[in-house]
Amino acid sequence: MAEIRVPELAESITEGTIAKWLKQPGENVDKGEFIVELETDKVNVEVISEEAGVLSELLAAEGDTVEVGQVIAIVGEGSGAPAQQAPQATEAAPAQKEETPAPAAAATEETSSADRTIASPAARKLAREKGINLADVSPVDPMGRVRAQDVSAHNNAPAPKAPAAPAAKAEAKDDGRITRQKMTRRRQTIAKRLLEVRQSTAMLTTFNEIDMSKMMELRSRKKDQFFEQNDVRLGFMSFFTKAVVAALKKYPYVNSEIDGDEILLKNYYDIGIAVSTDGGLVVPNVVDADRKSFAEIEASIGELAKKARDNKLTMADMTGGSFTITNGGVFGSLLSTPILNGTQVGILGMHTIQKRPVAVGDNIEIRPMMYVALSYDHRVIDGKDSVGFLKMVKELLENPEDLLLGS
Repeated sequence: MAEIRVPELAESITEGTIAKWLKQPGENVDKGEFIVELETDKVNVEVISEEAGVLSELLAAEGDTVEVGQVIAIVGEGSGAPAQQAPQATEAAPAQKEETPAPAAAATEETSSADRTIASPAARKLAREKGINLADVSPVDPMGRVRAQDVSAHNNAPAPKAPAAPAAKAEAKDDGRITRQKMTRRRQTIAKRLLEVRQSTAMLTTFNEIDMSKMMELRSRKKDQFFEQNDVRLGFMSFFTKAVVAALKKYPYVNSEIDGDEILLKNYYDIGIAVSTDGGLVVPNVVDADRKSFAEIEASIGELAKKARDNKLTMADMTGGSFTITNGGVFGSLLSTPILNGTQVGILGMHTIQKRPVAVGDNIEIRPMMYVALSYDHRVIDGKDSVGFLKMVKELLENPEDLLLGS
């Protein structure tokens, strides 16, 4: 028999959520085979079995929060379906236990009912210790999940309570006009950290606009040759990344963070690129962007974006960034104020390219223009540096051939 435990995830992560069981009780498990997918604050992690055998018991249900080191499943010896089905923490098996009429039929039916109840492992353990049938417990959770406190409240009640269906009552009361959906762990973390940033920083945003004419002309002229030579497409993100790195070198406080009463100036340039996924926004990093060519930056961004969509990002991909670029323009955003990423003190927001009339000398011309926004922590960065940083990014991108040749 082998216990499947939640592995060490990262230095700052102590718990995760069961996202999906890849194996079910009764199924054969090979040594090294993935059996469960955990969702953490930043990435999804697949956990393997260290032993071959049969998955005999699940000790946590999908959606349950589990801690590092916690036993979440048992793998027993043998092959095929186990002789005795262990109580499951999942709502998977329909009742099929009426095939053998016996004196213990009532007890079997009662156990089956309790097994079908959605409950946390802690609640199941407490119920077993107190001899309580989980089907008799009235949960507070509107989704019907029984928690340990529900079992305690049931045990301390003056009289037994009739089985209740709070989820059904909630649906009846809502009359179908409200759908209650539990936030994923990643969405909870995003919400928590964005709120922390707003409350713990003196965040301001400064704006400018970029004439994209020369960059679009250069990209159109060079893209075929660039693809033939590098087997990767030339996009705008590599230009913006290169311009940001150059501006960070001139304005080093934009590439820093606060640690207590000290400012940590970062002598590396790991640029976070915000990527939208079905699970929420993630920000993997292009490591050592200052040492990479345009082609290497484009290849890195493409690889990170694919890993993000496939839930294959690692902790190494997500940690250590020094500055972030986010592109709301891909969704049509004309102007926004991006929120700082974690402990970083600067983030650049790109927006959609829109043709607008602009003054060029004494003439009015229609040019493809993009608004850009720099949000920054005013505790570290003064207005002079923030405006200078954004102005330098603008000037570099409006002369992209020099930027391309100088990289």
